[in-house]
Amino acid sequence: MYKENSPWNKTPIIDDLILDVLKKRFIYKDPYDEIYTIPQQFNERPDLCSYEFYGTAKYWWIFAQRNSNIILDPIRGFTTGTVIRIPSKDNISKMV
Repeated sequence: MYKENSPWNKTPIIDDLILDVLKKRFIYKDPYDEIYTIPQQFNERPDLCSYEFYGTAKYWWIFAQRNSNIILDPIRGFTTGTVIRIPSKDNISKMV
């Protein structure tokens, strides 16, 4: 079983050995989501951006989940100049 803050938390494990196909966790659209342009310092570094917003690097995957129509690759797609929505801490706490 994966921890609550893991992107694989809802994904089944087969025979206690094999991770099944990823089941994405839904992140609700929220009027308090911040519209954010990714700066150069966070280019391909969603972990650093996660630390900046949430105080932990563990939520790096949330940006790709919330912006799945914009960020197709959670690392390589997290590029300078891309405009995304960043969920509030309250929205995150409802999900994890």
